[in-house]
Amino acid sequence: MTDWNAMSDAEFRKEVHQFFETEYPEELRHLPHRPKFAEIEHWHRKLHTKGWVAPAWPAEYGGMGLNAAKLLIFYEEQQRGGVNRGRDMGVQMVGPLIIKFGTQKQKDYWLPRILSCEDIWCQGYSEPGAGSDLANLRTRAEIDGDDFVINGQKIWTTMAHDASHIFMLVRTDPNAPKKQQGISFLLAPMDQPGVDVRTITTLSGETEFCEVFFDNARTPRENLVGELNKGWSMAKALLSFERIFIGSPSLAQNALGQLESFARGRGAYDDPVFRDRFAQAALDVEDHAALYARFADQLKRGETLGADVSMLKIWVTECFQRITELMIEAAGPDGGTVGPLQVGNVSVDVLASFYKARPTTIYGGSNEIQRNILSKAVLGLPD
Repeated sequence: MTDWNAMSDAEFRKEVHQFFETEYPEELRHLPHRPKFAEIEHWHRKLHTKGWVAPAWPAEYGGMGLNAAKLLIFYEEQQRGGVNRGRDMGVQMVGPLIIKFGTQKQKDYWLPRILSCEDIWCQGYSEPGAGSDLANLRTRAEIDGDDFVINGQKIWTTMAHDASHIFMLVRTDPNAPKKQQGISFLLAPMDQPGVDVRTITTLSGETEFCEVFFDNARTPRENLVGELNKGWSMAKALLSFERIFIGSPSLAQNALGQLESFARGRGAYDDPVFRDRFAQAALDVEDHAALYARFADQLKRGETLGADVSMLKIWVTECFQRITELMIEAAGPDGGTVGPLQVGNVSVDVLASFYKARPTTIYGGSNEIQRNILSKAVLGLPD
């Protein structure tokens, strides 16, 4: 096995870049939608053969065992090359929790199946009355013999219609004194009576989000990960690392590059007013990249990220939205055209980019919630 952490950062970046550049299918770069597993299965098999499915997992569990510095490089190159993350809920979210909190039996059974994508996972967190304020969740799980019986509803469940399993936060003690208490982390099969999945069509015409209804669905008690009623603290364990990746500058950098190429081809760049607005967006992207580098350095030094990391998500998503609005303007009367617009060798789906940018300020904790976190935890302002 290769000790990736023994390589210099420059050597490792070159290795990752070369692999993504030469092996990733061109037709899958910068996809404007989330693909089903069947669409990217051949790429997943290639990653699995190379041992690159789970870069953050310890090597003993089949991962690459990357330290924080190398992991940042891996994801930066992945995003820069337009490499789709694939169906990685299992790798990114449930796998690390099983590694940290699961029993040895759970590790032996679930982790190899996650790596091979024998099981494909979706996340059951948000509910109609519990989105950014997730602790308000109401989906119940009650013990019945050797099983949990689940009743309730989840919403905005990404690609649930393409998943074989769901990991979910459920309320197991409705009488707990605080709403964050009495919540447990369960694994459950999707293909069973009592689980009803309904797709939600987005503005762009995609059906990547779903509602999931549970009507006396069942899962074995052995599929409880961690302690009963301790699921809230487990879910929070992933947040600091997730926030730096959701705030990566690549989102805005890629959009800015597309905007420049498209605007030059359409002649919008000749307008001094447009150039001024483009320059402002470019400066915002550079400022965000510098801020991101500061937090990345903290991770590389082994430091824990504080609440101020929320700045990254706010900045990059709002900058991304402004850039896609400029794309619409640069397209002129074609700005509302469905499908890609061709300018020379450049093909840009400006409307899809605009639609893609709209929910970014909501998912992963809405920007309003992130601003509240900054005001309380960083600035010390009263409620």
